[in-house]
Amino acid sequence: MNNIPKNPKKGMKEHSIAFYVILAAALVTFIQTFTLLSPILLSFILIMLITLSVNPAVSWMRSLTGSRKGATAVVTTTIMVGVVLTGWAFVGTMKKSYINLSKELPVYWERLQKPLIKIEQKALLSEEKLQAEVTTEMRNAAAAEGKPQPDVQTTEPAPPISPDESGSIRTRLSEMLHGLIGSFTAMAFNGAQMLVVLVTVLFGVIFTLMDPRPIIRSIFLIVPERHHDRTLIIMQRIGKFVPWWAGATLAGMVAVGLLVFLFMWPIFEFMDALFLGLIAGVMAAVPFVGPVLSVVPALLLAVGIGGMTPLWVLLAYIVVQALEGNVIQPLVMAQGIKLHPIALIFSMLLCVAAFGVLGVLVAAPLATIANILHDELYRKRFIPTVTDGDLDDLARKALNEKYTSK
Repeated sequence: MNNIPKNPKKGMKEHSIAFYVILAAALVTFIQTFTLLSPILLSFILIMLITLSVNPAVSWMRSLTGSRKGATAVVTTTIMVGVVLTGWAFVGTMKKSYINLSKELPVYWERLQKPLIKIEQKALLSEEKLQAEVTTEMRNAAAAEGKPQPDVQTTEPAPPISPDESGSIRTRLSEMLHGLIGSFTAMAFNGAQMLVVLVTVLFGVIFTLMDPRPIIRSIFLIVPERHHDRTLIIMQRIGKFVPWWAGATLAGMVAVGLLVFLFMWPIFEFMDALFLGLIAGVMAAVPFVGPVLSVVPALLLAVGIGGMTPLWVLLAYIVVQALEGNVIQPLVMAQGIKLHPIALIFSMLLCVAAFGVLGVLVAAPLATIANILHDELYRKRFIPTVTDGDLDDLARKALNEKYTSK
């Protein structure tokens, strides 16, 4: 009698091995070509994140106007106007700060040179004093031993620079110049690459917003049918999280920009304060690094004014960051998925290493999406009965900490 159940299992086992071999080969190929594929992958991620963020607004406007294309045009035009105004604000502020700084730079250079000259003169006097002391000690030692006193000059003129030395100096300057040119070339290439990615994302978002269903259908075409229910749950969770994340980020940006504007208005002119508020609001979308970069234009403007202005500007930005970390973020992020700062930092490092500077824009949502995937694909399957409290107890025991009720 034939054993019928063994053949299907054997066939499934062979199919499973072939599947994993193909998957491993595809993974190796992907890793080897990742340098070329990273801009494409980043563009796709940005397109999907922006599309999912804006899709609720487009759907709401479609219910009013009846046309998805018209709603897409209104939303994308609004976003483009905001981006153009922000870029204009940044360029205008940097141009004005550069003009003011170029006027005040000679004065600051003179102030910097005076203490340097004093230090050099003191060092020269100290060297001459040491040379005189060494000469006296050598003469006294020679006289005590009955030897003729050495003829030691207290000061020696600096030897002239030989042609070889002057050539080496020119060579070093040439190498420094080539290094600077190479740095500017690399910056220009990276800037061009970023521009291509942003333009691709812009058109990708427009066409995807007009009809996002083909992209979503393609995801279900890749996943086996037996996993469609789980994939649907994951897509629904991501579809709810991304608009919330975009709304919370936008609310935080508006709050930070408004605070910076109100703090900078008494120090600078109205337009300067408005531009600084726009820049600070946009940079607030970049965790950790954004607040540091946003203070640079304000400090450049403050240096152009002089006096105690840079100190007041720095203190104002410190107050804004304290309010953002202790008031704004707890309020706008209270209902969202919380990420540990270490997880966010590692996500930023990985995204920057993988996608370049623009990777910081997708670090936070990708970390949360990874958390959703872990929850749905791993935790509910392998540790379904373990709660967060159980995990906290295990962590406390692993650290040898005693339980304390809060």
